[in-house]
Amino acid sequence: MSERDLRNREFVGRGLHFPLRVNAQGGLALSRGASEIEESIRIILETAPGERVMRPEFGCRVWELLFDPRNAATEAAAIEYVAGALKLWEPRIDVVSVNMINDPNYDDSVMLVEIQYRIKRTHDERSIVFPFYIMDEPVE
Repeated sequence: MSERDLRNREFVGRGLHFPLRVNAQGGLALSRGASEIEESIRIILETAPGERVMRPEFGCRVWELLFDPRNAATEAAAIEYVAGALKLWEPRIDVVSVNMINDPNYDDSVMLVEIQYRIKRTHDERSIVFPFYIMDEPVE
């Protein structure tokens, strides 16, 4: 492995697999490289600000939209919140685009957000589709 490849892997890093699991040797499993970044993105998007006691600002504000109607304003806010959270909390990537996907297999209570990003160190472009569930109709 070249020196540059080693530096790139160090920058991208490794960390505990999320969700936690045990490896074949009985220790905690680790994630490396691009999969570690994807797990980090999921953690950011699945965390609502205020959830973490020692880091109350951490997370994505998209959860504020949980009871909003599914319309263009809600979708625009979701795109803004997702892009902002990733730019703030995941410094190893450049967010290329964040878009809504309309999939006829899902009803209006699911917003599918497609995130295209580039890993800064390796220039590897990737995408992830993340589902956000909203309560489009009032709960009785």
